[in-house]
Amino acid sequence: MRNLLLLPLLVAVAATVPLAAALSADGVALLAFKTAVTDDPSGALSSWSDADDDPCRWAGVTCANTSSSGPRVVGVAVAGKNLSGYVPSVLGSLALLRRLNLHGNRLSGTVPPALANATSLHSLFLYGNSLTGGLPPELCDLPRLQNLDLSDNSLTGSLPPELRRCKQLQRLMLSGNGFSGEIPAGVWPEMVSLQLLDLSDNSLTGAIPPELGKLAALAGTLNLSRNHLSGGVPPELGHLPATITLDLRFNNLSGEIPQSGSLASQGPTAFLNNPGLCGFPLQVPCRAAPPSSSTPPPPSAAGSISGAGGPRQPVKTSLIVLISVADAAGVALIGVIVVYIYWKLRDRRGDGCGGDGDDDEEGKRGLFPFPCMRADDSSDDGSDAGDDVKRNNTTTTTTASGGGGGGEEGQLVAIDKGFKMELDELLRSSAYVLGKGGKGIVYKVVVGNGTTPVAVRRLGGGAAAAERYKEFAAEAGAIGRVRHPNVVRLRAYYWSADEKLVVTDFVNNGNLATALRVHQ
Repeated sequence: MRNLLLLPLLVAVAATVPLAAALSADGVALLAFKTAVTDDPSGALSSWSDADDDPCRWAGVTCANTSSSGPRVVGVAVAGKNLSGYVPSVLGSLALLRRLNLHGNRLSGTVPPALANATSLHSLFLYGNSLTGGLPPELCDLPRLQNLDLSDNSLTGSLPPELRRCKQLQRLMLSGNGFSGEIPAGVWPEMVSLQLLDLSDNSLTGAIPPELGKLAALAGTLNLSRNHLSGGVPPELGHLPATITLDLRFNNLSGEIPQSGSLASQGPTAFLNNPGLCGFPLQVPCRAAPPSSSTPPPPSAAGSISGAGGPRQPVKTSLIVLISVADAAGVALIGVIVVYIYWKLRDRRGDGCGGDGDDDEEGKRGLFPFPCMRADDSSDDGSDAGDDVKRNNTTTTTTASGGGGGGEEGQLVAIDKGFKMELDELLRSSAYVLGKGGKGIVYKVVVGNGTTPVAVRRLGGGAAAAERYKEFAAEAGAIGRVRHPNVVRLRAYYWSADEKLVVTDFVNNGNLATALRVHQ
């Protein structure tokens, strides 16, 4: 029926454009697109001509022998050519079109619902244009649609509930538009093939639907950042695969972050800039809510005095103070015992590696698992610790051998020349927890386009003397020059008064023990 409605338009185009006798219907539709383009500064469509009866020779057009009638157009890719104009509905008449890529132009107007007539279409890329209007629900009638990217346009309106019909869709990218309203509920369990969902940088409101936790095939990114979402983080999101990268930044979420399933493996960058969120992995403690003044507190069984069937009396204030003082005294006593045992053990260790006996074992070994290594223990000059590094807003030249005055202000020092990451990029990147141990928490941080994962060990805060920083930097310089298949490569470190980070290569597909067995 829709194809019949397009026939008058095709006839009109054929009547207004002098065509070669053998020009196919696919060629007519492509010439209609050229007519809809009002500005082609680079001449990207100059080869599209009615004088050439074979559109398969035109730039950006791909054909295949898919029928007895000869080659048919299966792909159109005219991206990043700064074209102005609009997307004509007649492109929907390309019945065997599989891929339409017009991203990175200046096309305006709406996304034509008639594109749903191109029933072979599996990839539609229109991102980076100036398209307006809403998201046509007819696109979900495409039976083979797998990739839909309409990001970085000016689309508005609400997300249609008809998205549930996009059962074959694998990647849905709608970021950088003006979509508003709530994220529709009841849609996501139907999208059984969805692997990536990006709704960031819109104006979506309301709560995060718990049904998003039922996206079992999700393997890449769930990005809901830079919206106006409110409420808590649904515990159901913990049902998502452990490899998922979650991004909920810059919303109005509140409450304690649930520690269930894959939520417990997300790094702090997944939850930043939500003033109401608290708990791990954010360094924001959750405070107990005060009891409502309209509802009396429940009676305390521990501090009540009751007779046989008599009324229960509340705990006296003096008893509460006494219990608090006793608790504080007990904690202080335990602390004194721990400190005493620590100093006793330290005195018994004596010198190790030829030291003077004044430092403990950790002081002599540094913060790295290489005993007694110093800056002069390695002769490998494969890397240099004197590269220029950038702070947050100031560019300084810092060497790994101790420049920085103890690191009071904090700086990211690149040990390896190939490490080009800056501190802001490191903190903004997606991360999730790999493990926790006596030396702190280890995160996997995915940088940039997702092709450069690194492992970041967070050693924690605590003030440290300047001479300790110099020792730390000297050992980092020595370890950074080590090149051995059984030694994880040290890329950079960060030192400040309240934070210490060590950045190394990420060992994929297992742990360090697995990697060692591989090299044996």
